[in-house]
Amino acid sequence: MNVLPFFLCFLLFSTFCSPSLSEHCNPHDKKVLLQIKRALNNPYLLASWDPKTDCCDWYCLECDPTTHRVVSLTMFSDDRLTGQIPSEVGDLPYLETLLFRHLPNLNGTIQPSIAKLKNLKTLRLSWTNLSGTVPDFLSQLKNLTYLDLSFNNLSGNIPSSLSSLPNLEALHLDRNKFTGSIPESFGMFQGKAPDLFLSHNKLTGTIPASLGNMDFNTIDLSRNMLEGDASMLFGSKKTTWEIDLSRNMFQFDLSKVEFPKSLARLDLNHNKIMGSIPPGLTGVDLQFMNVSYNRLCGQIPVGGRLQRFDYYTYFHNRCLCGAPLESC
Repeated sequence: MNVLPFFLCFLLFSTFCSPSLSEHCNPHDKKVLLQIKRALNNPYLLASWDPKTDCCDWYCLECDPTTHRVVSLTMFSDDRLTGQIPSEVGDLPYLETLLFRHLPNLNGTIQPSIAKLKNLKTLRLSWTNLSGTVPDFLSQLKNLTYLDLSFNNLSGNIPSSLSSLPNLEALHLDRNKFTGSIPESFGMFQGKAPDLFLSHNKLTGTIPASLGNMDFNTIDLSRNMLEGDASMLFGSKKTTWEIDLSRNMFQFDLSKVEFPKSLARLDLNHNKIMGSIPPGLTGVDLQFMNVSYNRLCGQIPVGGRLQRFDYYTYFHNRCLCGAPLESC
């Protein structure tokens, strides 16, 4: 009697009917995920998180294709999700991406257990109702390349320890309620200077001179209460793409500034910047520029893209003239 057909039938039956044989999900990770679901009061966003199914097939997460450990947890765009970030997220040791975004009813503080996620590369906690301060323990996450805490209700001082993250490529702290000054250490990032977004806060004081040592690709300090000199952010040898200093109280002589050839976006509106527009700016391939509402004087240099911008780019200055403004 040939037993092969019976064996094959048994194997197929076992595969389809026994979850333990077909499931890839790590048992520890599955247990933690179900705890997270319960902690968030079983939101509709996590309806696919059925304990009878393989967790690697659930929405809002990804498993490593080889180890089958959970490496990404992403929850976003759900007004019905309420509560705080569950402490259990810290029990997913292989997480590389953690995202809670566009969740207006997510409250509380930044969860301390996140400090245990030593493999984390991307942390995005944005567009939520999180409050409190930025904890120093984030500086322990040495593999972080992207840190986004924007559009929250975070307050207090910006911790200087964030500059010790050696692999950071982007730091978003914009649209919060931070006070105090920009840390001196932000001119001494351990690795390459990250894209730095500090706009729409309540930061005061002057820019640390140390920031002049950094070659930021993008730096946005707009809509704060910063003052004094900001010319150290520029330089002909830098490779900066965007500088936004708008709606502060900066005061420096623009005519003495040398601009990077790479600069594509420059926004200086609503400050106390004086001097004239330097001729060197005609050699920069700008896509956007706004120097309105300052104290600039003199003729707008002719050449480059400077005449392609409209009247509103230059208006409300002390005595600027020349196209596209009135002739001198």
